[in-house]
Amino acid sequence: MSVAFSIPTFDQHPRPETLNLLIVDDERALREACKEVAESLGFTTFTAENAQAASRVMNVQSIDVVLLDMRLPGTNGLEVLKEIKRRQVDTTVIMMTAYASVHTAVHAMKQGAYDYVTKPFNLEELRLLLGRASAHVRLAAESKVLRESIKTPQSFSNIVGRTPEMEKMFRIITKVAHSTHPVLILGESGTGKELVARSIHFNGPNRDKPFIPVDCGSLVPTLIESELFGYVKGAFTGAVRSKDGLLAIADGGTILLDEIGELPVDLQSKLLRALQEKEIRPVGSTRRVPINVRILAATNRDLETAVQQGTFRKDLFFRLNVVNIRIPSLRERKADIPLLVGHFLERLNASTGVERTISDDALRLMMAYDWPGNIRELESCLERATTLTSGPHIHIGDLPTQVQNGGRPTPSESGHPSGVVPIAEMEKEAIFSALKRVGGDKMKAAKLLGIGKTTLYRKLKEYGMSAE
Repeated sequence: MSVAFSIPTFDQHPRPETLNLLIVDDERALREACKEVAESLGFTTFTAENAQAASRVMNVQSIDVVLLDMRLPGTNGLEVLKEIKRRQVDTTVIMMTAYASVHTAVHAMKQGAYDYVTKPFNLEELRLLLGRASAHVRLAAESKVLRESIKTPQSFSNIVGRTPEMEKMFRIITKVAHSTHPVLILGESGTGKELVARSIHFNGPNRDKPFIPVDCGSLVPTLIESELFGYVKGAFTGAVRSKDGLLAIADGGTILLDEIGELPVDLQSKLLRALQEKEIRPVGSTRRVPINVRILAATNRDLETAVQQGTFRKDLFFRLNVVNIRIPSLRERKADIPLLVGHFLERLNASTGVERTISDDALRLMMAYDWPGNIRELESCLERATTLTSGPHIHIGDLPTQVQNGGRPTPSESGHPSGVVPIAEMEKEAIFSALKRVGGDKMKAAKLLGIGKTTLYRKLKEYGMSAE
């Protein structure tokens, strides 16, 4: 049964201090309990027992947050969610479901839900969730005012996250994008420091100017100096012609000094002088060249400790650390993993032309893993899984061993007594290797292993590997 769900488009004025909450559920007792909690938090609340009643409320009220039951009389809550987000995209929707499923949660969040809660839930859990939703609405409203004039498609499109930590980061990015001050971007390897730097640049007024990343950790000191400051003909062996430095080439744009903590101390002093005097001297030249460039720096090192140890100049640290942005590690924002998985799978599906999904069990395992390599490791994991899976669904057996083990070392790595690997593990690895060798052909794999095809299918099911 389809439901006509007409929602007018409201003017996007700044949000009032009091937020409006709509509770949509067919159980009266639950509606009343949710209403009591919401009003204690300062929400103005409205209730509806079905989609039609919700439509009537939203036709006359601007709603900030919706608590929406997954199963409503005569319709599916997901259909109502899609209609809400189509007509009033800024509304924050929290799904309520008694049918716990990670897959359902991912599906709802991909369609625009902010979060979900599983029935039965206690009132304190609801209080915390509504508190987060309230903060999310207010931060989103502030950020939208700051971003109104930004039209570039590169905005935040490649940074995925809805957790409070990420919302805080988006807010800082939006503010610093319109300044010219240096920004120090901190985060573990694989967290996406260059993506944050690109967002700062492409959200700013000089988005049409060059953005140039320089990896200070991958170049020898002499190359870094000549790359940044340029050189004149004859400055060193092989300098057959003069070359402008990147600090000059990026005129009016942005330079990202990635892995700034690896920059040698003598080059740190030259960089500091260039930033202070806004001019550079190419290698081998007596002439000074004026520069007009914004500096962003990124590192996975603790620069304050490096300053204390004398491996990083204190004055350069203060010069770069006018504003700093810390990117949370993936283990600190595990609630974003379903969104990231969906994002990467969509991109992989588009590039391969094959529609693949992930099983609930595999996703639960990924949620439990700590991802020491952060976003980069997660993306690599999915690329591997889509390559090795023999069907449209990614299963536990398609994931890397370390993810399957929850980050625990394998028997040989953990110093297992006598170095003996359990037979089950050896058998699983043998099956995996055989399937990989024959391109996923079950008949050939069974013949290679010396077992029957029925036995192979039973083993695949036993080990949670794809049998499709």
